[in-house]
Amino acid sequence: MKQALEKSRIPVNKAFVVKELIAPYFDNHWHFHQEYQLFLVLEGKGTRFIGDQMKPFREYDMVFTGPNLPHLWRNDAVYFDKESDLKTHGIVVYFGEDLLGSAVHEKEELELIKTLFHKSLRGLEITGETNLILRSKLKELVSKSGFESFLLLLDILRTIATSSDCAPIAQAGYINNNKESEKDRMRKVYEYVTENFQKKIQLQEVASLANMTESAFSRYFKSRMNKPFSEFLSDVRISNACKLLHEADINISQVCYDSGFNTLSNFNKQFKERMGVSPLVYRRDYQRTLE
Repeated sequence: MKQALEKSRIPVNKAFVVKELIAPYFDNHWHFHQEYQLFLVLEGKGTRFIGDQMKPFREYDMVFTGPNLPHLWRNDAVYFDKESDLKTHGIVVYFGEDLLGSAVHEKEELELIKTLFHKSLRGLEITGETNLILRSKLKELVSKSGFESFLLLLDILRTIATSSDCAPIAQAGYINNNKESEKDRMRKVYEYVTENFQKKIQLQEVASLANMTESAFSRYFKSRMNKPFSEFLSDVRISNACKLLHEADINISQVCYDSGFNTLSNFNKQFKERMGVSPLVYRRDYQRTLE
């Protein structure tokens, strides 16, 4: 049985932890924690869930998240195949709110970092030139130690704090209402949906996983995700459609049915509502970015 690498806690004698992760798949448990986290994907594809947003990820996806922001990078199903020789590769950095002590809230020189930490509560996707710059810095950080590594981490945070290539991920006003004790319940829901979205999913099936009635589950899920379960399910299907439009040379009808939609008209309608353009235009615009 393949096993994913688990993240290490920050030792009491360390200011931060940086890890190079190489495994058959990334940690596939929906979770949140007290530490700030900077994560760079070097190899691997799938769907990432952060707060109330989901989006396809691939090589060089880079995200900075603040404390207690739920997240999950779930690889595509093929990565979990026992016969698969695929692997994932990433670099992750963890540090606590005590990295700079009370100075981050009190000193004028650290105002940029204070603002960055506040923005990270919604998560930040790092793209463009900043992404390119930080790839090399993060690879260098893995090999550094001692005071030099601390200085490099501060340089990385300064680069993010002064960049215009960072976009918020979760919606404004998003609050994590999940409790530590509910992680396993939500993990089961995420796993079931991501493994079965291509077929019809009844609310009763998912509610039973959480040991709830349908009405109780509907209220519970909406309070935790800021959206109804039906919208979450549609988002998962649209996310898969986006990946297929990026990577697969198949027609729009096949993308529709492979993503769990029953009719092409419904697929086109929902896709345009969420993405702002039709699937055909989305594919065309994406292909233009590769030219």
